[in-house]
Amino acid sequence: MGLGEFDRIEKFFKPLAARSPGALELSDDAAVLPVFGLAGLVVSTDALVEGVHFRIGDTAELIARKALRTNLSDLAAMGAEPWVYMLSLALGPLDGAPMDPWIGGFAAGLAIDQEEYSIGLIGGDSVSTPGPVMVSITIFGKQGPDGVLTRSGAVAGDDIYVSGTIGDAALGLKALRGTLTGLGSETSAMLVDRYHLPRPRVDLGMALAGWASAAMDVSDGLAQDLAHLCKASGVAGEISFKDVPLSRAAGLLLADGLASVEDICGGGDDYELLFTAPRSARDAVERQAELAGTPVCRIGGIEAGQGVSVRDGAGRLVPLRRLGYRHA
Repeated sequence: MGLGEFDRIEKFFKPLAARSPGALELSDDAAVLPVFGLAGLVVSTDALVEGVHFRIGDTAELIARKALRTNLSDLAAMGAEPWVYMLSLALGPLDGAPMDPWIGGFAAGLAIDQEEYSIGLIGGDSVSTPGPVMVSITIFGKQGPDGVLTRSGAVAGDDIYVSGTIGDAALGLKALRGTLTGLGSETSAMLVDRYHLPRPRVDLGMALAGWASAAMDVSDGLAQDLAHLCKASGVAGEISFKDVPLSRAAGLLLADGLASVEDICGGGDDYELLFTAPRSARDAVERQAELAGTPVCRIGGIEAGQGVSVRDGAGRLVPLRRLGYRHA
């Protein structure tokens, strides 16, 4: 087996970024570029590939919105205000569907979320390919007056927080694949919707700038992404699973044995904010979350050392065969 995504970045691409201003050693969700008239320009790029990040039968509108929202989530993780974006499309056979109606639906999806998140398209490219459809977005955000959030600021004694609920998207994907049965139609629809449409926590990210010590978004799984944050900060993290926020649907599935701790902590696609903050900032964090209209939960703490552990309600270590999604 070859190198994973993060090892590949460390070995091949990190040296190329050594002299690039604002690259942050490629250890964060976006770069921060100095721009005249702005404190900093925050830049990130993400790609979605048919059959990997979205399903062949997904509508063009949903694919477009997921592509833009995953990039918006990277800005949220840096505490940046969305500004503009560029789009590149590699369009494959589209499973026999006509090209123009598909692109029309794709553009309609982008228009919905451009309005919701106050962002505009500034350019891009499109090509044809015999392979699967690929959507790549490069997004630009503005650094606020309190600076940006990075992964590398957590210290021992900090609290660990997460926004929203965890595990719904992973369970939604299992429902789509037919490996999660016995769900009511309403429950299934809610979980699938969480998989199809991430909720980028842009307002929360901007509100936390100046208060949180470290942050990133949860894309590959809560445990694995916390491990990335801890590695960047040179610390260890411990999660109390009983404090991890779950939707009613996820809680019932867990209680019935239809979902596991591993599904919740290692499933991925949550796109919630994972962040740390000093204990002295607890009141401020709650206040900022309320102002942003986004619920947050304190789920553990940062310690000296390295690695991530998860404990159950009785304080016992929970063994996880996998921490999260592993990129090829």
